[in-house]
Amino acid sequence: MQALERAWRDATSPLDREHVTPLLRRDDGLRRVALDGAPVLPPGGDRWTVDEERDLAFVRAVYERLGSDEYAGIRTVADLLWKEPALTQLNSGIARNEGLYRSIAEEPALAAEPLRLDRSRALAERAARVIPSGTQTFSKGPTQFVRGVAPMFLDSGRGSHVWDVDGNEFIDYAMALGPIILGHAYPDVDEAVAAQVRRGVAFSLPHPLEVEVAEQLVEIVPCAEMVRFGKNGSDATSGAVRAARAYTGRELIACCGYHGWQDWYIGTTTRSLGVPRGVQDLTVPFAYNDLASLERIFEEHPGRVAAVIMEPVGIAAPEPGFLEAVRELATREGALLVYDEVVTGFRLALGGAQELFGVTPDLAAVGKAMGNGFPIAAVVGRADVMEIFDEIFFSFTFGGEAASLAAAAATLAVLRDGEVIPHLWAQGQVLSDGFNTLAAHFELGETARCIGLHPRTVLAFYETDGHDPLLLKSLFQQECIRRGVLFTGGQNISFGHSDADVEHTLRVYRAAFEVLRKGIDDGDPEALLDGAPVEPVFRAP
Repeated sequence: MQALERAWRDATSPLDREHVTPLLRRDDGLRRVALDGAPVLPPGGDRWTVDEERDLAFVRAVYERLGSDEYAGIRTVADLLWKEPALTQLNSGIARNEGLYRSIAEEPALAAEPLRLDRSRALAERAARVIPSGTQTFSKGPTQFVRGVAPMFLDSGRGSHVWDVDGNEFIDYAMALGPIILGHAYPDVDEAVAAQVRRGVAFSLPHPLEVEVAEQLVEIVPCAEMVRFGKNGSDATSGAVRAARAYTGRELIACCGYHGWQDWYIGTTTRSLGVPRGVQDLTVPFAYNDLASLERIFEEHPGRVAAVIMEPVGIAAPEPGFLEAVRELATREGALLVYDEVVTGFRLALGGAQELFGVTPDLAAVGKAMGNGFPIAAVVGRADVMEIFDEIFFSFTFGGEAASLAAAAATLAVLRDGEVIPHLWAQGQVLSDGFNTLAAHFELGETARCIGLHPRTVLAFYETDGHDPLLLKSLFQQECIRRGVLFTGGQNISFGHSDADVEHTLRVYRAAFEVLRKGIDDGDPEALLDGAPVEPVFRAP
């Protein structure tokens, strides 16, 4: 009760008085107590709050059942809900945080803060003289942000926050394009790497960590019986494709999704310059959730398809039966099924999308989150297929580099504790629901939508009143960056994204939506843009 009285005294905004929990979390003067061994609750029995009239009816009903036991603990209440599950229906179906979203929508917009960008601009000028495109990675380059408004070089990070070279601070949702799953500079990982660096990182014989991390992957990933390491996702997908061709004696690859920079895949995209036509012709794309498009490939190329490689889930969720049908079709046609889980591995579930959806491929490529930012990837799969690596050439100097293996071992240990992935789902849902609620509040539900599974979502923008989606995205991004939120188009949730981060982000989104609404209403959103808009990495042909 004293905490509530303190919150009432210290609250300075209507939102904090209405939704007191975020304020209590931000109060460093309050002691937080973790409940050890929290009871399991029946489905729908976890809404213990009084935000709506139906919530009050639930609380009154519980209190009446408990009778004279006015100091009943949560375990007593949990036991009651298991005995009388009908009680949970009294306040079921209420959207979580709906009141919070309404309060944020009704608050005044956060003001934009001017950014210092002098050092970023100076470094960009130097980079242009010595680095093509000014970046090592297209998706981190200057074309992915509103130029002249956004930072161009980051200097440091901790948790979910990053600082650019000019000292501006941001909540980071790009998270290095996905590898940072625990948070920047996560102590367990960094300490493991530092300890290994002191012992050495590159050796003339295999290191024990190669065995230890491989054993962990075999325990974690459903399809994994053997493992080979790489440094990038492209290493892993390309190794899997080569293994599939060698194992089946076939050459053609059917692909669905994004699979890296190597010739066998990139030749199917608008970035195919430099890829021989003969190589391009050996990979044929098919559409996600469209089994007929894959069936046509097998019909048009009988006995030639070595592998079906696909992202098991991208932005759209698989339609019921789709993944199972692809699995059955590949088996029937004598092709291997390869899952590109570079993005989804260790994020949607510990064992990746194959664990989440219950469909097991023959091979899988994993990476990104496995090392929390350190460069490591792996091909994993059935032993009889993986043994072909004895014959094909998949070998490079840094395949067993020990610092990244130490990072992977530490990261996997944290992930296996079981707290991280539920956190990603929960925080991602609040952001996704909040974004969509705010879009609807500003009558922009047809213009912008947060889509995808909650641990990794995309902020999608659609043509509105003839305005280009990239222009609308650019204006929204500009307003977010000016208020301390950094994103390139999606939300890669990490263990470091706190409730306070999420609440602040929603306040930023609310302000950005207001500017976007004004630009569309005025008929000229480009007039509100203070730099060149974002450009696509893959341009339309």
